[in-house]
Amino acid sequence: MNQSPNNNLYEQSDRERQRQELAALHLRQEAAQLKAAKRQRVFGWIRNTIILLVGALETLLALCLFLRLTRSNPNNAFASFIFDLSDPFVAPFSTLFISPTNADASRIFDLNLIFAMTIYALLGALALACLHYLQGRNPYGS
Repeated sequence: MNQSPNNNLYEQSDRERQRQELAALHLRQEAAQLKAAKRQRVFGWIRNTIILLVGALETLLALCLFLRLTRSNPNNAFASFIFDLSDPFVAPFSTLFISPTNADASRIFDLNLIFAMTIYALLGALALACLHYLQGRNPYGS
């Protein structure tokens, strides 16, 4: 019933090898988890940047629309700044529609501006959907 010393040494080395394999497996798993966490952080930063930029642009365009609807003085420094800042974003859509005005053409309901806001919102949503696709997540389900 006594085991030979060779068998005992073999069992000890086999257990040590199993422990080492298990430790190596844990290290590989932790490295994979760390890599996934870094990837998630980068995707989160990109997602937040897209949301911030599209939100800021939508806010700027909404403010421009509000100023046009309320007959703000275009010579005012603030209104002029908002109009000048929003012009490059509205320019691609500026001649798309003829915007209705009131009788003296002082209050402008700018359809081009509303269309630009819609297009930029859709482009932001498309960018987020592409990011979710690259990330490998389904944003519409579990």
